[in-house]
Amino acid sequence: MGRLGISCLFPASWHFSISPVGCPRILNTNLRQIVVISILAAAVSLLYFSVVIIRNKYGRLSRDKKFQRYLARVTDIEATDTNNPNVNYGIVVDCGSSGSRIFVYCWPRHNGNPHDLLDIRQMRDKNRKPVVMKIKPGISEFATSPEKVSDYISPLLNFAAEHVPRAKHKETPLYILCTAGMRVLPESQQKAILEDLLTDIPVHFDFLFSDSHAEVISGKQEGVYAWIGINFVLGRFEHIEDDDEAVVEVNIPGSESSEAILRKRTAGILDMGGVSTQIAYEVPKTEEVAKNLLAEFNLGCDVHQTEHVYRVYVATFLGFGGNAARQRYEDKIFASTFQKNRLLGKQTGLAPDTPYLDPCLPLDIKDEIQQNGQTMYLRGTGDFDLCRETLQPFMNKTNETQTSLNGVYQPPIHFRNSEFYGFSEFYYCTEDVLRMGGDYNAVAFTKAAKDYCATKWSILRERFDRGLYASHADLHRLKYQCFKSAWMFEVFHRGFSFPVNYKTLKTALQVYDKEVQWTLGAILYRTRFLPLRDIQQEAFRASHAHWRGFSFVYNHYLFSGCFLVVLLSILLYLLRLRRIHRRMLRGGAAATLWLEEGLPAQKMAGTL
Repeated sequence: MGRLGISCLFPASWHFSISPVGCPRILNTNLRQIVVISILAAAVSLLYFSVVIIRNKYGRLSRDKKFQRYLARVTDIEATDTNNPNVNYGIVVDCGSSGSRIFVYCWPRHNGNPHDLLDIRQMRDKNRKPVVMKIKPGISEFATSPEKVSDYISPLLNFAAEHVPRAKHKETPLYILCTAGMRVLPESQQKAILEDLLTDIPVHFDFLFSDSHAEVISGKQEGVYAWIGINFVLGRFEHIEDDDEAVVEVNIPGSESSEAILRKRTAGILDMGGVSTQIAYEVPKTEEVAKNLLAEFNLGCDVHQTEHVYRVYVATFLGFGGNAARQRYEDKIFASTFQKNRLLGKQTGLAPDTPYLDPCLPLDIKDEIQQNGQTMYLRGTGDFDLCRETLQPFMNKTNETQTSLNGVYQPPIHFRNSEFYGFSEFYYCTEDVLRMGGDYNAVAFTKAAKDYCATKWSILRERFDRGLYASHADLHRLKYQCFKSAWMFEVFHRGFSFPVNYKTLKTALQVYDKEVQWTLGAILYRTRFLPLRDIQQEAFRASHAHWRGFSFVYNHYLFSGCFLVVLLSILLYLLRLRRIHRRMLRGGAAATLWLEEGLPAQKMAGTL
């Protein structure tokens, strides 16, 4: 039986033989068709699997990205992996008026996309608790002894040093930011305190701590950081991926392009503390706002990218916090009552049996005001509506349009396309006693506040003793809940001019089970340029990756194209050899390329 030997000018080691007996007839008579069909089938299969891989990779990632972000926010309670070298750390010390708190944050390596921000979150210890520590008193208490400040703050830094891996200390930025308590000190005392920190901390700690990392921030800065923090946690700085997400058209400040872009609608914030009240929300490029009330900033790592440029109105109102407002109110009724007593010869408030009737205190509660060695006796009447009316002059509103508290200009708010979050007293007033925190409803809140104010103090005390209120609600909260409810209502609706039917205010202490502090916004803003380092490293690796070999996942297009080119080249080469073979057979030179065993050349040619 004859055999067909094939070498086709390939290396000698590639020589092999095919017996016609062992091959089906169709293979011998249709070799070209079979080769072509096989190559096309292989190419189609390769393209199919490439499409499947691409679709699975990008389709699944697109579908799962929102869910993964949700899980990252809601289930972000795992202990931080301190053994992971790709985790970075940052520290912020909030030096407030009553105490100082340290927050340790962490984030993975940046993904290399200049349009994305760092994924910063609070560090959690082995017990999955946030790495936070607080000490008292406030740093402003050391105004007359600044040399003791570094010793005062050392326990906080030691606490952070124990949690941040030692190998990461030198690259971990430390920010010491002082707020209201330090603002009221003379500049010389502020400077002395900061100088002590800048001198002593680098001696005892290896954190990244430069002169600009310790400062007294303004109320405006604090408001901007709070606005950044809440919108970051809510995911409002991320790309639009769902059709049902609320979006707005924005003309980017500083952009040469006049075309508006679509991006996620950001949320405004309302924060009422004990001393001051703040409001912050994004305003359009077309809105004229005084510089002292406007913050324009770029959260992106590249100043040439304007995707994350924001224009935020921020206003802080000292004396409009819950406790400060109560003090102003008491000062007013004390002065006016004693003046009336002198003019009319009355004894109102001078004795327990002739008390001043205070509509802003719960029914039948007794209270006292002491000033300049004098005592004024109060008794609550629990009249919520009268209390609101009494508090309206304290808003200091003017007759001018577009003004808020103290006559300060307030840009128009598009109430139908806006969302606000209320923190601190906005949450305590609605939740601690009334148990209706969350989505704010003015009608329901007013009814609940009226009922509370009109309830006898003895009944409120009984409910308190039975544990019917929030665990952190104390007697001070119960006593002044009526006043603060009326104050919050007036500030929100009369001061800031929100309509009574406004439905998109959420009062909150936590968002996605996490307490949102302005310190989160501070570190996000102050580390915004750090991704440039990772982006440059990623670009360097990408530019050299092809010398180390292809990755099919990331170079599937190039790989598929090269593979097809190689297959087609082989096919063309084989067809060319076949044509050469036929010419040589016709020219009588078949024996030079084809070796035959037991068959004459004419018969061999017929079998092909």
